[in-house]
Amino acid sequence: MGTTPDLVVRPLSAATWPALEDLFGRAGASNGCWCMYPRIGPEYRKRPRSANKQAMHDLAAAGRPPGLIAFSGEVSVGWCQVAPRSDLAWLARRGVLPAGGDQPAWAIGCFYTRRSHRGQGVPDALIAAAVTTASAARARVLDACPVDTSVAGHTTNLFPGVAATFARHGFEVIAHYRPDRPVMRLAL
Repeated sequence: MGTTPDLVVRPLSAATWPALEDLFGRAGASNGCWCMYPRIGPEYRKRPRSANKQAMHDLAAAGRPPGLIAFSGEVSVGWCQVAPRSDLAWLARRGVLPAGGDQPAWAIGCFYTRRSHRGQGVPDALIAAAVTTASAARARVLDACPVDTSVAGHTTNLFPGVAATFARHGFEVIAHYRPDRPVMRLAL
């Protein structure tokens, strides 16, 4: 990991929406997903990118932030989707995330880092802010299903984050979705 820039992390809202648009660019990050994959699954591919963008915009305007944006100065440099697990229902339906029991559970669905800021600790700042956000919402656990890059043949789609980064923040492996995709949990 490189040096961590001075970052400020803010929730996505109607006021910060232009920063997410700038960060994701015209393509909508991750092939037009607009971070809808953890919410609706592969169906996002069947919709026009504009529909995915509008759905995320609607979430941002609804008053309950669907994620966090990292800023370096005035420039948006990173995104992290963090929400109650019930909002990321596709992950639960697919069996990616095990049941949280009777504990209020939140999950981190995905990340995006501006190319110019990769390798500079942006995901670390976003995970730390996600922990604070979930704790403030009285969540008892925070789950993620990152990629274990130490596993031979791991996926190169690192949008769910990297397991070693989560481990630095105290997340522990509780199951495996696939050999290269541990399910990691932090008790809050």
